[in-house]
Amino acid sequence: MHYAADGGGAGSFTPILMIALLFGVMYFMMIRPQQKRRREAEAMQSDLSPGDEVVTIGGLYGTVTGIEDDSVLLEVAPGVQTRYARPAIARVVTKAERPVEPAVEETDAVKE
Repeated sequence: MHYAADGGGAGSFTPILMIALLFGVMYFMMIRPQQKRRREAEAMQSDLSPGDEVVTIGGLYGTVTGIEDDSVLLEVAPGVQTRYARPAIARVVTKAERPVEPAVEETDAVKE
């Protein structure tokens, strides 16, 4: 018996399409959410301010007492301060109260 190839060119395109589909699914299911979490963590770490209560990646609770370029000073007990790298801060438990800036009043044009 002789079997004819059905659509000879279309059969070789299917594996390429499946591989592209697999990469697309991996991107949207794994890579993109991980990038989003990394951006959120960087934003949280750059928004730290004195008075914030934080947790480090090691599980240590502390209060931010000082901030430098790439490190954060945490008070872990009364009078005990330790220095941590900013990426070591896992999450902010409580944000410090920020003073409310007074609203700038709009003034009328200078009357002549």
